[in-house]
Amino acid sequence: MDKLILQHSPPLRGTVAASGAKNAALPIMAACLLTEEPVVLEGVPRVTDVLTMADILRRLGIRVDHEDERLRIDPNHYTGSTAPYELVSLMRASICVLGPLLARHHRARVSMPGGCILGPRPIDLHLKGLAALGAAIAVEHGDLVATTSGLRGTVIHLAGAFGSSVLATANVMMAATLAQGTTRIEHAACEPEVVDLANFLIAMGATVSGQGTPVIQIDGVPELHGAHYRVIPDRIEVGTLLMATATLGGEVTVTGARGDHVGAVVETLREANVQIEAGEGFLRVRSDRRLNAVEVTTLPFPGFPTDLQAQMMAMMSLSRGVSLMMEKIYPERFMHVPELRRMGAQITHEGGSAIVKGVEQLSGAPVTASDLRASAALVIAGLAAENTTELRGVEHLDRGYERLEEKLAHLGASIRREHDA
Repeated sequence: MDKLILQHSPPLRGTVAASGAKNAALPIMAACLLTEEPVVLEGVPRVTDVLTMADILRRLGIRVDHEDERLRIDPNHYTGSTAPYELVSLMRASICVLGPLLARHHRARVSMPGGCILGPRPIDLHLKGLAALGAAIAVEHGDLVATTSGLRGTVIHLAGAFGSSVLATANVMMAATLAQGTTRIEHAACEPEVVDLANFLIAMGATVSGQGTPVIQIDGVPELHGAHYRVIPDRIEVGTLLMATATLGGEVTVTGARGDHVGAVVETLREANVQIEAGEGFLRVRSDRRLNAVEVTTLPFPGFPTDLQAQMMAMMSLSRGVSLMMEKIYPERFMHVPELRRMGAQITHEGGSAIVKGVEQLSGAPVTASDLRASAALVIAGLAAENTTELRGVEHLDRGYERLEEKLAHLGASIRREHDA
């Protein structure tokens, strides 16, 4: 296990490139199961979740080669249809192999998925959508077992208790590409990662329209072919870098960033007295650390992302005044609050909301990350705090951020990784 040593840092300055989006790459990797021809993906980050998905594909008999940011997937000879517990339990996005396996093999056995502990995250919408396409689904010994004599297009409503589901939309959309007839997904997720998957499927020969809107239509085709495709930049990494600079001060340019993917984040930061310049293929952030209190509500895209809630709370902890955070996606996603309090943050949490009273200074402390985004929040807090912070649970950070400590160090942050004996 590793740990990060964080010390009070000077303002960040310089240029850093955004990595590819792991939340886009994972379902796109699963979609490669829909073809017999090789696929080349560019911009794929080397993070633990991507490595786990690659191992799942290999267990299905697929050849996967990962060199730098390029991934080559050759599904020509795969024969497996079982995704094992020891891999699927590590990552929620592994459920995305269910739809493609059903579409190609008419049978799939996938262990119940794992991932970060963020409260209830049911997969009922996945099962509802696939059942509507003609799949019979049962649970056997902790595995989802799905079979079909042939998927058929239909109208599917994917609204859930907390809105649309990105992964359920992805799963149903992938399965529908090889179904007979036309599928219409209503209450589909509009996130950029869903759009990216749709565009990749189109590059493979699928007929998809409406991506980026609540209604997606898929006209089934007999087969899909290989493709060469570049994954979109990671909007959550971009937002994390913007918030780190806003909290620590300075001026940073994030290249490869897409302003249309982080519009709500940019607007919120501007309300907090952070200057942001959006250009073609970059975002530039300037901050003097005099941050205003803000009110933030997490919502499905194009709203403020739940995956940036923890990082925003770290920034709020040092803002002037009282800020309010309302979590509408995962109401129990506040496991980072006790660790921020250990560092001196004044946060009152009840139900799906938190009140944050800004303080002049945080103090370094030993802290432990509970999940992926909590780890990024504690990195920001640790760099802003007096004295030294030791962050454990770095394996969570490595699931979704590619060399974040190296990028921040390049910008002047006092951060280093050590082996934790």
